[in-house]
Amino acid sequence: MNLSVTLRIFAAVCMAVIQLASGNFVFNVTHKFAGKDKQLSELRSHDSFRHARMLANLHLPLAGDSRADSIGLYYTKIKLGSPPKDYHVQVDTGSDILWVNCAPCPKCPVKTDLNIPLSLYDSKASSTSKKVGCEDDFCSFVSQPDACEPMKTCSYHVVYGDGSASDGEFVKDNITLDQVTGDLRTAPLAQEVVFGCGSNQSGQLGKTDSAVDGIMGFGQANTSIISQLAAARNKKRIFSHCLDNVNGGGIFAVGEVESPLVKFTPLVPNQVHYNVILKGIDVDGEPVALPPSIAIFGGNGGTIIDSGTTLAYLPENLYTSLLQKITARQPVKLHTVQETFACFSFTLNTDKAFPVVNLHFEDNLKMSVYPHDYLFSLRKDLYCFGWQSGGLTNQDGSDGILLGDLVLSNKLVVYDLDNEVVGWAEHNCSSSIKVKDGSGAVYSVEADNLIASSSSPSSSSSSVIN
Repeated sequence: MNLSVTLRIFAAVCMAVIQLASGNFVFNVTHKFAGKDKQLSELRSHDSFRHARMLANLHLPLAGDSRADSIGLYYTKIKLGSPPKDYHVQVDTGSDILWVNCAPCPKCPVKTDLNIPLSLYDSKASSTSKKVGCEDDFCSFVSQPDACEPMKTCSYHVVYGDGSASDGEFVKDNITLDQVTGDLRTAPLAQEVVFGCGSNQSGQLGKTDSAVDGIMGFGQANTSIISQLAAARNKKRIFSHCLDNVNGGGIFAVGEVESPLVKFTPLVPNQVHYNVILKGIDVDGEPVALPPSIAIFGGNGGTIIDSGTTLAYLPENLYTSLLQKITARQPVKLHTVQETFACFSFTLNTDKAFPVVNLHFEDNLKMSVYPHDYLFSLRKDLYCFGWQSGGLTNQDGSDGILLGDLVLSNKLVVYDLDNEVVGWAEHNCSSSIKVKDGSGAVYSVEADNLIASSSSPSSSSSSVIN
């Protein structure tokens, strides 16, 4: 078997809607691998970098910060300052701040392989830019190395698992968003937010294969962009995504979803990431035994929902048991590709031949993972499992599970931070959802495909996300 065989990562493009009192806001988003052939090793490497960041975050003052190289799958184009200027940033459900590279920055990336321009934010060029002092309320949400003194700015320093680091100061300026004013209608609206102004980057942050201008965080902390927007308008912190891995495209929404209706399971409190309690797994109704450290007390919250990870990572014994149950229902001869992917030759319809895997969570919430979700076609008549051996190890030494886009695709997943729950419903992610604005008006938001629409002469300029 040729280990250099490549996997085409189809574009998963999303549109984000942010609910404020005056309405909703919309972003067009694109997959960073869109239109590119990526080796399987690069796909695994993407998630490995992600995991290093996640583990390191458990000990960081700014919990949940992301890296700007191979971490986020999606990036967006936002506007900052007055007059507004474009910046390409990744959007990450695990990040807790918005930050961009700022001038002067001798070590910031100057080029990228993503075919997008890179820019440095210049506070002197914006008429609405303000410094954030260490006495500012925002600064109380982050740890500062020294005592606050008059005229001292609020700074940040982040070190990641691979040794990469970002340093800078927080500033306050306008972010201009596309407000949804009706079905498929938008208008620009500016909102003042606090974001990091990065002046010193090191390590993987400047790699040219996937460099962008910064990070847009949708994490749980008060410093995240969703928390800031919600606080400014006295609105709920709710966001959702619906990723279509069949046709490409999808929706990424922040704000209240009117339909489809979803059922919820509790988030484990006081966690950096979106942790839930896994109660059981079955393959077409046949149970798969959970490892003791996960089964005890519902797993101690050792299952993380993370849209920024591509695959699904399980402890080795659970991974082995799951594949044994699946292949017992549909016998195939497995062989290993690039050391980690279990692959096989198959000429029939996989959805008809392979079983459904059901994940059961607290409060009787089930997630069904279909063959087209957990299998991907490497080439004609060759398939690989997206399940991966090697779950996370929690700080207490217990096993952890990480569920990425592999199992989240083709479902509307809703995160309600104020009520500390996450839920989902099976949904056609190439269709639409209905969102409700602050006045109670309900609008239909359709799925978007930035790659497809950009090829049309009539398509408008777009914003882009992580």
